[in-house]
Amino acid sequence: MPKVKSTVNVKIDTDVKETATTLLARMGIDQTTAIDMFYRKIIAVRALPFQPEPLPTTGEQLLAVIKRKGIPNITLPADENGHALIDKGKALRVGRLGGA
Repeated sequence: MPKVKSTVNVKIDTDVKETATTLLARMGIDQTTAIDMFYRKIIAVRALPFQPEPLPTTGEQLLAVIKRKGIPNITLPADENGHALIDKGKALRVGRLGGA
C-alpha cells in the first residue's frame, strides 16, 4: 500500500527562500526533498539536527560594539537601588550633565 503524503505550508522570508533554493539546486536537491530530509533527521536523532542559539539581547549587542570600538568602561557610584549617583552640584554649575 502506498504511503499517504501530507502538505506542509510554511511562510518564510523571500530572500531566505531564494538563497536556500539556489544552494539546494547546486546540491541537486529540491525544497521538498530538503524538508523531507530535515524531518527524517529530526526523527532519527529525536532532536533538532543543530543546536539553536538565542540571538543576543540589545544590551549584549551594545556591549559588543562598545568593546569592539575600544570605548573605555566608566563605572559610576550607585545607590542602594543600583541607580547611578551623579554630582548634581557640578551638573548645576556647568548647566548640563557632562558639559564643560
